[in-house]
Amino acid sequence: MGIVSPGFQGRPRTSAPDLPPGQYLTEDFPVLSAGPTPRVPLNTWEFVLTSETGAEYRWSWDEMMGLPQDTPTVDLHCVTRWSKLGTTWQGVSLDTLLDGVDTEARYALAHSYGGYTTNLPLDDLRGGRAWVVHTYDGGPLPAEHGGPARLLVPHLYLWKSAKWVHGIRLLPEDRPGFWETAGYHDYGDPWREQRYQGD
Repeated sequence: MGIVSPGFQGRPRTSAPDLPPGQYLTEDFPVLSAGPTPRVPLNTWEFVLTSETGAEYRWSWDEMMGLPQDTPTVDLHCVTRWSKLGTTWQGVSLDTLLDGVDTEARYALAHSYGGYTTNLPLDDLRGGRAWVVHTYDGGPLPAEHGGPARLLVPHLYLWKSAKWVHGIRLLPEDRPGFWETAGYHDYGDPWREQRYQGD
């Protein structure tokens, strides 16, 4: 007597994508913000990179648009447990913005119009892993998603991709930002479920 009944095919293989632990797939793009949505006119927008010595590197909107542009297609993972796959953006790599900046800093603090901040290791902004993006899905980035420009660091939870980004300060030591001060994880790796301090 056989141990497998005739016609038994086993369990069907799942076609679900490979998501970080605890995440669910969404086709929407949920809007989550820590405060009111800033409205920043393009003629006054600027991005300021400040080194640990206080040296400043500034780009106006037109100057940022004149830099080499990348078009990354990346997956997004929010700490609130949704994931959105295959999102397409356009923007300037942090490698381009950091090129020629004399620094020995190991950390960065991104800050936004509206006062939001978040901390990141500087290495996580290099190597083609982070951008200042201004275009989403072929059109201008909507204000509710961080337009006119946001930081995009897709290998970390989305709160690290600061909306309405205004600049980055390079630091010799780590300094927690808005959500990190409130108990969120300092690093925020979705594959290791680093949602809160101690995870």
